Amino acid sequence: MRGHRERSGSLFSYVSIEERIPASHPLRRIRKLADQALDRLNPTFCALYAAEGRPSVPPEQLLLASLLQAFYGIRSERLLLEQLNYNLLFRWFVGLSPDDPIWHPTTFTKNRERLLNEQVMGTFLEKLMAAPEVKPLLSDEHFSVDGTLLQAWASHASLERIDGEDDPPAPPSGPGEGFGSPTGGKKRAKGDFRGIKLSNQTHRSSTDPDALLCRKSNAHPALPSYRGHVLMDNRHALIADCRVTQAVGTGERDAAKTMAAAIPGAHQKTLGADKNYDTRGFVAQMRQLGVTPHVAQNTARPGGSAIDSRTTRHEGYAKSINARRGIEEVFGWIKQWSGLRQFKVRGTENVSAVFGLHVIASNLIRLGNLLKPVMAAA
Repeated sequence: MRGHRERSGSLFSYVSIEERIPASHPLRRIRKLADQALDRLNPTFCALYAAEGRPSVPPEQLLLASLLQAFYGIRSERLLLEQLNYNLLFRWFVGLSPDDPIWHPTTFTKNRERLLNEQVMGTFLEKLMAAPEVKPLLSDEHFSVDGTLLQAWASHASLERIDGEDDPPAPPSGPGEGFGSPTGGKKRAKGDFRGIKLSNQTHRSSTDPDALLCRKSNAHPALPSYRGHVLMDNRHALIADCRVTQAVGTGERDAAKTMAAAIPGAHQKTLGADKNYDTRGFVAQMRQLGVTPHVAQNTARPGGSAIDSRTTRHEGYAKSINARRGIEEVFGWIKQWSGLRQFKVRGTENVSAVFGLHVIASNLIRLGNLLKPVMAAA
């Protein structure tokens, strides 16, 4: 007999939200790892909030919701809360029951300075990678480093002169318009830089002064940008550390020195990197730190490569060069799938916090796949 649709649903449901999530769903493994790391962050959260007053939204729930935004590339916090309103999977991951009210979008804004900052994200990453089930996956001696350009939340229209000079008049915009004509030599419109050479010494963004003009290559335009840097463990391509700096020429090498110096232990380590790191100064500083630089040789550099046969003759050098490519997969996921091709926050500290959150999200996805057999057995 044919069934008929009923327009009105049942008033009560006797199926729990836990039963609606498939046992094999990848978010189950990810939430378990995230919950364990957040539990270890409890002392940090206690220090951030007052002991008295009205209870706030649990910080764990806000961070889990922010991770969902990174996992699914959700463009804004308003869209995220719209999903939380009717998506049972999202409610389950965050820890909300079907009847719990959804927060106001400004909840993220009011808690961004407290929770989504560089210090909390750094501690979150540290606690995640220090988990007992994660530590055996990490190597303590073989690493790779690389950096990528991060487009800032600023445009050319926000650029203003900082050298005290005045911009020349606008050039003619069409035939018959010269500087002597009534339409020639008129005042420039905002963002009109035709015929002007832009540089970080003469122009700076008024909306995000920390963002510097930088381009990936001669084929790309110079845009207000930051540089994101990661230190990757070579064994399973997990990110052990990350940094965000201004987009200066030596930023990648400077960040690599800082992250290499922070690797614990006095034992010998290796550090893979691309040709941009093949300078005599960087190689010498790595060796002073007790780190063997497995840097790709740049034979086109004047004076030749700083890496000679003392390093390239070893089998480990070729392995490091091959393993280094795993960093590009992390950068590709963050920009293409996680929605960070252009940031929506301003300032080095805010950009660093958002970049760190997406690095954590990338690690959680990778750990969920690596630990799948272990968690299935448990």
